[in-house]
Amino acid sequence: MSAPRSRAGSMMAAVGLGLLFPIGWLLAHLPARVGLATGRRLGDLLWGILPRRRAITLQNLERSFGEERSPEELRRLGRRSFEHLGMNLVESCRYFLRPTEVMVSQVRVEGGNHLLAAAARGRGVLVLTAHYGNWELLAAAHGLTGLPLSFVVRPLDNPVLDDLVERFRRRTGAEMITKRRALREVLEALRRGRMVGILLDQNATRSEGVFVPFFGAPACTSKALAVIALRTGAPVVPVFLRRGADGRHCMDVGAPLIPPLDGDVSAYTAIFNQAIEAAIRRAPEQWFWMHARWRTRPREAA
Repeated sequence: MSAPRSRAGSMMAAVGLGLLFPIGWLLAHLPARVGLATGRRLGDLLWGILPRRRAITLQNLERSFGEERSPEELRRLGRRSFEHLGMNLVESCRYFLRPTEVMVSQVRVEGGNHLLAAAARGRGVLVLTAHYGNWELLAAAHGLTGLPLSFVVRPLDNPVLDDLVERFRRRTGAEMITKRRALREVLEALRRGRMVGILLDQNATRSEGVFVPFFGAPACTSKALAVIALRTGAPVVPVFLRRGADGRHCMDVGAPLIPPLDGDVSAYTAIFNQAIEAAIRRAPEQWFWMHARWRTRPREAA
């Protein structure tokens, strides 16, 4: 019985996407300022109708900034993070339903010389990034660096939506590497001298990760990036796409992160978390706070 239900679910998803397409097209063709304002109101709506995600967001903010900000400030910050997500959704409509240049023209690069210098080492480049700013646009903007990009993605749970998003993502010219066969394809991409983007800011299972500090609390973080970097000697460069006050975007490229002399995987992973935390602190409303980042707990805490 599971197969017919699965097919029925896919058919319903296809119908739903067909109904949503006209709305997406309209959002994609709004003037930029009107679109961003609409996105903020969409975020306000999500704040009201997603109580579970709102609770996770507030819990994460309390864990991260509870000693620095009042409950009222944290609540305002949480709502602004939903508004930022709403703006991302509207921009994604522009990104997916209009020529790629429409959104890429809104991006400037700072520190691109770090990527060029890292690529000159001849070992490929591992790009450390996160669900921060408009991370979908980051893949589209890779052409501004002059370097080819592959990036690791987790397939969406809905196969119809996953197929649609994959087709749109391929318009950027970047190669996609699915998470379940990532290691072999990441190594191959590095051998070809490509940049490989990895989002490292989500919760990992105990078998996949190591517990290292993130906003002062142990967070189970995937050790794959550190293992690959230490194995191949490929430099790890932090790259984050940050939305500016004018609505445009800046690709912030940092210097390569120096590995520990003893090659310790946990220590290197902790360095990655420090880089992600520093980016988030620069514009905390632009991170994806509704994700249960600290879901996997150390055994003693559990």
